[in-house]
Amino acid sequence: MSQEHRFKSGFETRAIHAGYDPDPTTGAVIPPIYATSTYKQDGVGGLRGGYEYSRSGNPTRTALEGALAALEEGERAFAFASGLAAEDTVLRSLTRPGDHVVIPDDAYGGTFRLIDKVAGPWGIENSPAAVSDLDSVRAAIRPGRTKLVWIETPTNPLLNIGDIEALAGIAHDAGALLVVDNTFASPYLQQPLTLGADLVVHSTTKYVGGHSDVVGGAVVVRDLAVAEAIGFHQNAMGAVPGPFDCFLTHRGLKTLGVRMDRHCDNAELVVEFLVNHPQVAEVIYPGLAEHPGHAVASRQMKRYGGIISFRVTGGEEHALEVCARAEVFTLGESLGGVESLIEHPGRMTHASVAGTDLEVPGDLIRLSVGIETAEDLVADLERALEPGRE
Repeated sequence: MSQEHRFKSGFETRAIHAGYDPDPTTGAVIPPIYATSTYKQDGVGGLRGGYEYSRSGNPTRTALEGALAALEEGERAFAFASGLAAEDTVLRSLTRPGDHVVIPDDAYGGTFRLIDKVAGPWGIENSPAAVSDLDSVRAAIRPGRTKLVWIETPTNPLLNIGDIEALAGIAHDAGALLVVDNTFASPYLQQPLTLGADLVVHSTTKYVGGHSDVVGGAVVVRDLAVAEAIGFHQNAMGAVPGPFDCFLTHRGLKTLGVRMDRHCDNAELVVEFLVNHPQVAEVIYPGLAEHPGHAVASRQMKRYGGIISFRVTGGEEHALEVCARAEVFTLGESLGGVESLIEHPGRMTHASVAGTDLEVPGDLIRLSVGIETAEDLVADLERALEPGRE
């Protein structure tokens, strides 16, 4: 797809065509898997298409990165071997010892561990703040030292909503960059760069790949100077995905729109069931009018996503029992695949923040609602929530 049509076409068209034109030699409409580590040079420094070594660049990866940039409406995208590898590259590219980062007070446990336990000893300090509270974020900034305001929206797993446009203004007023983890929303539901964010990060393992068969990450940027820094560190640090991983991720990306619509349809039906169930104490979903971030989510998201968190009436043991009883919902970490998953954040994805200010409630359950028949998902939860069921 030509550069001039990259942003003019509809989302689904870009998802299928952006980043790659049919191969001029064979006419292949899907990017081939370039399973090669090195490339023949036409004389010293005579690179064909700029390729010399697959850590630095691979045509299969180039196609994926082009598609991601088009869908997030960014200038450049960079693919990585995991979401945390993408995040680590952002930190090392844009911060130095003595710098400071603002993070969500309910951040994904892996992000907190990376920033606090890995980057912390390297000299990067952090302060947690509620992404839904602009004054809290503003107060957490340390003038002259804060280089990044790092948010998730929706957050994981409490589904708090940050106002991207307003947070971008706060960050920029302080001379900092706004980084948005867009994993939960996906590019289909939300494009943070169009709202003023400077960088978007993804675990492409989740909705982008969409089939629970590949691990990956991505960074998308809107400023070429930032792109240069990220690109240098991507090559220098080398945490890049292999060509087969890129192929699988790109294949998943092509159906992102239709999958996300089904995820959202199913999630809305599950929410409707949960809000009326006597064993459920609270349902947390941005699509509910009573959700404190509903108005902001309605403004910056196309729909409200496929992730639901809820709290049960019987405390932590009840939550663990519900997770164990579910059958159609698979007990497992991760999210965003075609299959539905159920997990206990306090003991699973967020165990690393136990005992900190980021600890999540013990009675909390997180659902990643897949694209199965919705009635089967509701029936499964009804059985799992049944009092006294063995």
